Amino acid sequence: MASKKLMDLLNAGAARELQVSIQYIWQHIMCKGPFSESISKVLEEIAITEMKHYEKIAERIDYLGGNPTTKPAPIKFGKTIKEMLAIDKKAEEEAIALYKETIEVAKQEKDVTTAFIFKEILEDEEDHHYKFSTLLEKE
Repeated sequence: MASKKLMDLLNAGAARELQVSIQYIWQHIMCKGPFSESISKVLEEIAITEMKHYEKIAERIDYLGGNPTTKPAPIKFGKTIKEMLAIDKKAEEEAIALYKETIEVAKQEKDVTTAFIFKEILEDEEDHHYKFSTLLEKE
């Protein structure tokens, strides 16, 4: 069984993944204006990846004897593509910090599997952050 601290971090990650899955898919639908078609596609693809992250985290929480949250963290949308991308970039920065902390706590608890899972997810989040940052530069 994982410590309360690690379980709290895992559920914070699960809530975050639910948040951005909903946030990005809704932004994908709301995307209008110049470059909207290509940006909409990026948002859709990332939303799907985030839902897969939720699934991995929920499975890990279940394996460790906990109950994964089904409540997303607060969802933010933005009105313009630039606002959306700025909100999304910040969400990815928050995820990167959270997942680095999760990896460290998992390592301290000698939970190699959780550390490995979050290292893989962290790589995706850094890629998402890079995509949003790049798209903001083009806006």
